[in-house]
Amino acid sequence: MLKSRIAEILRTGQPDESLLIQGWVRTKRELKGFAFLEVNDGSSLGNLQIVINQDLPNYEGILKQINTGASVEVSGVLVASQGKGQRIELKADVLKIYGDADPETYPLQKKRHSFEFLRTIAHLRSRTNSFGAVFRVRNACATAIHQFFQERDFLWVHTPIITASDCEGAGELFSVTNLDFKKIPRTGNQDIDYSQDFFSKPAYLTVSGQLEAEIMAMAFTNVYTFGPTFRAENSNTSRHLAEFWMVEPEMAFCDLEGDMDLAEEFLKYIFKYVLETCTQDMEFFNERIDRTVLETADYIISNQFERLSYTDAVKFLEKADVKFDYPVTWGTDLQSEHERYLAEQLFKKPVVVTDYPAGIKAFYMRLSDDEKTVRAMDILVPKIGEIIGGSQREERLDVLEKRVLDQGMNPEDLWWYLDLRRYGTVPHAGFGLGFERLVQFMTGMGNIRDVIPFPRTPQSAEF
Repeated sequence: MLKSRIAEILRTGQPDESLLIQGWVRTKRELKGFAFLEVNDGSSLGNLQIVINQDLPNYEGILKQINTGASVEVSGVLVASQGKGQRIELKADVLKIYGDADPETYPLQKKRHSFEFLRTIAHLRSRTNSFGAVFRVRNACATAIHQFFQERDFLWVHTPIITASDCEGAGELFSVTNLDFKKIPRTGNQDIDYSQDFFSKPAYLTVSGQLEAEIMAMAFTNVYTFGPTFRAENSNTSRHLAEFWMVEPEMAFCDLEGDMDLAEEFLKYIFKYVLETCTQDMEFFNERIDRTVLETADYIISNQFERLSYTDAVKFLEKADVKFDYPVTWGTDLQSEHERYLAEQLFKKPVVVTDYPAGIKAFYMRLSDDEKTVRAMDILVPKIGEIIGGSQREERLDVLEKRVLDQGMNPEDLWWYLDLRRYGTVPHAGFGLGFERLVQFMTGMGNIRDVIPFPRTPQSAEF
């Protein structure tokens, strides 16, 4: 007998079908010679009800072993359900218990648990409705991302996790070393002698695959990365993780306008795909987590994003009848409260802010003709703020060299990056999407630690 997934059974299963399922018991109840189990295998929000008749061999012994959390295999015949809330149920002929769960110690009993508590048992929280829905939506988002780029002939490239460069220049890097901390080698100046380290130079966990993606775009035209990135930022907010996933497309022969067009099309595509493939899960979030989830998704799909310059955004913020915690002046970076005001209150839809001051943006962004701003763009969305950041890259060698020096960086460390401007340079652009922020925005979850299976945060590397 072939094993069936519960999601498919609930969708298409018909009475008199013989099948086998495997999963974990969510609830058990007994009634007049019958026992009813709710079993879930992770494939859907819904459970399949299992009916156990007292004629089943060793009925009493089996029931004593089955509690919430136990893993079981059941084979039997589908029958039309007599109860409310389900169309069909499985009448058990054979029931096998793989592993029991002691009800005295199993922490996921049938009651509401706070997300804070569930973070302390991340090895079990995926069995709850909320986290089952989160990780199915996360999976659908990842599938949509690959599908979007593959349909447009982008090449998926695997950029290194260990790197010697700081793409963002912020210095929030995790070091990678093979040195013995008890006997760190020193130079004559008492600096660390990295020549004796594994890579013979300082090395770090990557903060972005962008620079390497640019290399590949100079050969394949359109590429994208999708992988883990790391920031050693000592932040305990609901918006930050030390380890997270990034999606970063790079397009040769592309300017800022093309970059913005692709980013907007990209977000619309993902939302549409998730609404079509995770309907039940999204309805769950709309009912239990955030009643604007479906409305927001539909609005993103159906409406054009607002576009305005950073300069105009600052003017709007200065005129706003709102007292911000951080003052708004031209030349300073927008804070989350400013970004959310623009998206939530002023325009009430996603906003693309362009042409930021050069002094607050990375060295690789193309300097505008006014020499005060760069061809950068951020996409701001309600409740999250910035969800995508991108730019047209600086393709002119002389300008890029000056930008590197102006930001206190050593051009020799980026010799290979500068070479791209020496040999066949072209206008090119790209953007980065924080994958967890996308999932958080889509589901309405309040804390980014609840949209990744095992969050890495300051003083926390469990599981």
